[in-house]
Order: sequence, then C-alpha cells, then structure tokens
Amino acid sequence: MAFAKFMASPVGRGIRIVAGVVLMGWGFGQSTTLGTAAGVFGMVALAAGAMNWCLIGPLLGAPFKGSDALKS
Repeated sequence: MAFAKFMASPVGRGIRIVAGVVLMGWGFGQSTTLGTAAGVFGMVALAAGAMNWCLIGPLLGAPFKGSDALKS
C-alpha cells in the first residue's frame, strides 16, 4: 500500500509522466517493433500519471484511482 501511496503522490505522478515521455521519445525514434512497443508503453505510463491512475494498484491490494490511495 505504501508503494501505491507514493505513486499517487505528486512526485510519483511526475516520475511516471517523465518516464512516459522518455519512453515515447526513445521508442518512437526507433524503427523497430521493440521501439514501437516501448513508445506505446510510454503513452500508457504518461496517461496513468496524468490521470492519477495506478494500474498495478489492484494487484497490490490498493485502489485503482490515486486519489483513493491517498485517502486510505
């Protein structure tokens, strides 16, 4: 649960957004299948950070929405 709370914090969200932008830039700059996959994964990370979603939260027993994780 502590990990989910950290990822829902402004620092955690910022890390996801920056990581998403970096992965998108690197991935879409490559002309390979792996690069495209990395770019798509970067888009998911960027969206999750921007929308304050924790995609692995339910697997860790934490809520999906970051705002809910901060309340508990």
